[in-house]
Order: sequence, then structure tokens, then C-alpha cells
Amino acid sequence: MAESQQPLVLCGPVCNWFCLTCSTDSLIRVGIPRDLVKVLGVESQGDSKAGAFTRAFLNSHMRQDSRLDPRTLLTHKAVILDFCRPKKDKSKRKSKRAKGLNARQKRAMKVFHLKPEHQRYELFLPLHELWRQYVIDLCNGLTPTCSPQFVQQKLLKADFHGAILTVVRSKCPSYVGATGILVQEFKHIFKIITKEDKLKVIPKRNSVFAVEINGFVSHIYGSKFEHRASERSAKKFKARGTIDL
Repeated sequence: MAESQQPLVLCGPVCNWFCLTCSTDSLIRVGIPRDLVKVLGVESQGDSKAGAFTRAFLNSHMRQDSRLDPRTLLTHKAVILDFCRPKKDKSKRKSKRAKGLNARQKRAMKVFHLKPEHQRYELFLPLHELWRQYVIDLCNGLTPTCSPQFVQQKLLKADFHGAILTVVRSKCPSYVGATGILVQEFKHIFKIITKEDKLKVIPKRNSVFAVEINGFVSHIYGSKFEHRASERSAKKFKARGTIDL
């Protein structure tokens, strides 16, 4: 005998209140309407089977680290059973970032230390030839028709590793006349290797250096050149009338 079903129609605030306070079990275990039973070809389960299925379904779809009873979580609450993207672990994300060495660690590891067996002038001659070709390409061929101002502007932002530098003026007389291939450039010093296979450290401050490329001789005022090579490429230099040591 078919049971009579009276539709319950709620609207407005009363409907919202009913949805929040209605028992979760009664909403989940509501029977399938008889007209859909024949269409779907299924039968409604009993209360015991429906309850067991509900608990198993919730336990399989809830977080494994949850120690609370599923029935406690479902009381007057809405639980999203759809797939949700887990939050990214910030510690793992930070560990993936490349961590560079600081200046103290580089000094401790002797990153910039040139071994004595590598302090030979002939080893850096190929580097000098590469540098010459690099400057020629940078200055559009470096022909005699190039203006000195154009060449100087290009050299201000050029990389000097491999250039042959000569100290022409300095407040320290022992530095004057020193000539060699630049092997390392720092913010305040030049490291050059001489033809006698000696590594010399020349401070930029209070020194004037000369560099020659295809007949062009340019002078570098070290006191105004105290920048790292990477920083100098993006720096805007101002023209000055007189420059002292």
C-alpha cells in the first residue's frame, strides 16, 4: 500500500533555518521517490545499510588526520565532499629556491682564490683575444672613423676581464708601470697577471689605468670606476670636466 506523501514547502528565512537545523542523517537517508525507483531500477536501502554506507563514505573522503567523529563534524555544518586542492607547504616551496652563497661563505670556500699553478700569463692569452674580439664587435668594428666619445661610452659598460691594463698614474709610485691581463675585477680592486707570471692586486682608488684596442687608447680613472662589473653595465655615468686622483 502506497504511503501518502505530503509535500513540505518552506520559503524565505524559514527555509534557511530549516536547512540548517534539519538532521543530516534524515537528509542523506531520505528514500528514493517511487516514480524514480522504476526508472532507475534501484531500491531504497534500509536504515542500517544506509547508515553503514554513509559512515564508510565519509571516512573514505575525509582527511585521514581528523580524530573527530564524522557525525560530530556534520552537526549543523556543511562539509565539502568534492575534490579540494591541498595547501602548498611553504617550507618545501622555500627549499626549492636556489640559495646562493654570501660573501663570507665565498671567502671561506676560496671561490675567488686563484691557485698558484694557474697564475701563468700564457694561460690567459686566449682570454685576451676573446676580449679584443668582444670589444671590436661591441664598438661596431672599431674602425678609425669611430669617434672617441662613442668608444668611451661603450667601454664604460663593457666587461674588462681579459683586457691588458697598464697603471699610468697612481698615488702609490710602486703601482706605476704595472701591466698585465685583468683576471678578476672587484668593486675596489683589479687583479692582473703580469708577463712574469705574478698576480698583482691594484686598488682602483687613486689610480689611472690605460687600455689599448686597435690603436685606441682609453684611460680609466679608478676612483670613478668603483663599481662591480654587473652593476656598471646598468649605471649612468655623468660627464665631469676635471677628474683628480
